[in-house]
Amino acid sequence: MNEILLKTLLYTCIPLTTFVIGGFIATYFKPNATFRSIILHFAAGVVFSVVAIELLPDIIKRHQPLYVTIGFLIGTVLMLYIKDFTEKDENKHKTTKVIPKIPISFLVAIGVDILIDGFLLGIGFTSGVKAGLLLTIALALEMFSMGMAVASELTNESITKKRSLFHIIALSSLFLISATLGGTLLQNLSNNWMEVVLSFGLSALLFLVTEELLVEAHNETDKPMYTATFFIGFLIFLILGMTI
Repeated sequence: MNEILLKTLLYTCIPLTTFVIGGFIATYFKPNATFRSIILHFAAGVVFSVVAIELLPDIIKRHQPLYVTIGFLIGTVLMLYIKDFTEKDENKHKTTKVIPKIPISFLVAIGVDILIDGFLLGIGFTSGVKAGLLLTIALALEMFSMGMAVASELTNESITKKRSLFHIIALSSLFLISATLGGTLLQNLSNNWMEVVLSFGLSALLFLVTEELLVEAHNETDKPMYTATFFIGFLIFLILGMTI
């Protein structure tokens, strides 16, 4: 195992741990509607910032419109299909007893976000240790808020604490996998295929922000002060991104 990959795996544990800690806190302290709204707005701001700062510049720099279109359309169609499928399944069971419903489209979108984050961290360490360290700090903050957002959503759907923690730990494992791929296999992808991967992630993250996080946030207690946390999350990651 080379030194860069070893450092990548070591520092991957930090965002992974903050994700689990955030999920644990939100699972066992039962956040109220106000807290859920704030966390969901903040997480949406951070994810949107990742799109604007990390993904878009790289996609534009590669300048492959055809492959951008392919990746973006695949991501969009897939996420819309998943959302449509899960909503039909939800409506089908509305006439039955109330059964805790796992928000599949939400978890899939979160999973894609985590995969992209891990991939970015792996790429960051291959670019240099300083870039990797700063990206680790930024992602640790994002993953903490995302962990709380996931746990809050699962709690809101009346999922048991044990099952919530299982989903959180399962999602966190995706970060380790994608960081490893980012530092090894995905580095060898052609420019065209990398454009497809990044564009797919771009559409999935936009879906996560607009159709999941913000929708859920506005279903909770909604005040201008809570909405402001969206912009705070964006600004924090923007500043961190400028220092990398």
